[in-house]
Amino acid sequence: MANVRNLKKDINYVLGDIIEAVYVWEYNNTDKDTKESEAIIDEAIEMFDALIAKVNDRSVEDKKAHFKAVNQELEESAETLIEKINALG
Repeated sequence: MANVRNLKKDINYVLGDIIEAVYVWEYNNTDKDTKESEAIIDEAIEMFDALIAKVNDRSVEDKKAHFKAVNQELEESAETLIEKINALG
């Protein structure tokens, strides 16, 4: 089950880095409104909860395909969140 552990670590690190990037942006742009950046953080936290719930789902029949799909969803979500961070003014 090392694969599950690594997938959970990847989810934690990727989304944690995204949240950290938002905090860095907020620190460097103290004069700007933080509603959009806070929304990105909330979305990252919701995505973390959803992905961890999917990883912990034990009713899956083809675990390898399921974990691959979760990893793919993580990558797509991370790209979307990074684009939102880059779009912050």
